Amino acid sequence: MEDRIISSEVNESELSIEQSLRPQVLSQYIGQDQVKENLDIYIKAAKMRKETLDHVLLYGPPGLGKTTLAVIIANEMGVNIRTTSGPAIERPGDLAAILTALEPGDVLFIDEIHRLQRTIEEVLYPAMEDFCLDIVIGKGPSARSVRLDLPPFTLVGATTRAGSLSAPLRDRFGVLSRLEYYKEDHLKNIVLRTGEVFGTEIDDLSAAEIARRSRGTPRIANRLLRRVRDFAQVRGNGTIDLAVARESLELLQVDKLGLDHIDHKLLKGIIERFRGGPVGLDTIAASIGEESETIEDVYEPYLLQIGFLQRTPRGRVVTPLVYHHFGMEVPPQS
Repeated sequence: MEDRIISSEVNESELSIEQSLRPQVLSQYIGQDQVKENLDIYIKAAKMRKETLDHVLLYGPPGLGKTTLAVIIANEMGVNIRTTSGPAIERPGDLAAILTALEPGDVLFIDEIHRLQRTIEEVLYPAMEDFCLDIVIGKGPSARSVRLDLPPFTLVGATTRAGSLSAPLRDRFGVLSRLEYYKEDHLKNIVLRTGEVFGTEIDDLSAAEIARRSRGTPRIANRLLRRVRDFAQVRGNGTIDLAVARESLELLQVDKLGLDHIDHKLLKGIIERFRGGPVGLDTIAASIGEESETIEDVYEPYLLQIGFLQRTPRGRVVTPLVYHHFGMEVPPQS
């Protein structure tokens, strides 16, 4: 898969930059108003009762701020946070080591929690419900089970695939919060805030232009701003105005709806080779030289969201909106 500037997945080179941009408290967090309001109430209620916060499941597309919210929850509760991920926990012993090292009230954040192995989940159930850990010592007839008491803690799980979670695990979360794609005005405010952190001058119109092409995702908005800032410094005076923003984004091949050259290749391929569809996923993958899983998981979700693509029993079909976007005439059958 090509490294796309409008990808919502984080890459290794961005980790330190992302951490410097993350808000630390709820009052600094922009967008997700309903989720933010509910969490504020739950956190304040738990602090008033001097209890740990219920276990929290954050789910939604990548790049919307699930990790940021986990850090904010720990900061608002005034406790430490321990971070890991589903694939990193390979054995029950790995999970036991993490759980026994927690202090009372700590937050354990597990990213990609849907990728936990079933044997790990079995160990996690009593830890979440009763704050205890059942460990089997020895093997064969001499094996015995030992129960260890754990300090009360809050598990914050993050996933892009809530449907992949087993029902027993999902039911043990007291707070379930879905993060939605951001509105343009919220993204504009995020771009303006990031510009302040970077010490870059940017006006409202330019921030709105970047926000419009960010596919509803703060991570993409911040990445585009960094690239536009490069153009402004090299080809201008370092200040981002509307002309610089538009020229930079065109050179980055990100159009007015946030579509890049791969989206164009996918959509135009369906129109030119298959008369707009319907066409099977594997056929599309072969025609553009990509894997079908990558198309389904990475490329299609945004195209489906903006109504450019439809999934039908017979295959994928482009909508009349695609023809209008490319300035093409809509065929009669569409």
